[in-house]
Amino acid sequence: MIAELSQINALVRDWENIPVERPAEGIERQLVIGQNLMVCRFRFAPFLVTPVHTHPHEQMSLVVKGNVKFIIDGKACIASPGDVLYFPSNMSHGATMLNEEVILIDIFSPIREDFLPPVD
Repeated sequence: MIAELSQINALVRDWENIPVERPAEGIERQLVIGQNLMVCRFRFAPFLVTPVHTHPHEQMSLVVKGNVKFIIDGKACIASPGDVLYFPSNMSHGATMLNEEVILIDIFSPIREDFLPPVD
């Protein structure tokens, strides 16, 4: 279900071999999880909005494809492919995808437990 680093020293995977989750309409998510770090690849449909929110995790976002209007601490900025954004713990942020599919790589520390599948 997810690529997990648990009792091994290294993990090498191609994104094409990592399962795709669909947590909401217009969002695809893939996870690679380490001991204290999580990398997520997201695909967002055009014009999709992620509401402004906060979380205790540090986050870095790398824009791979598309243009995104971020609202960060109440201020708007447009991010394009090649841009890297850093969100300290508990900083408010949200995003609106502009007129094309957006691919982001998000890195979180510590791991976003709320992204993990429920344990049976």
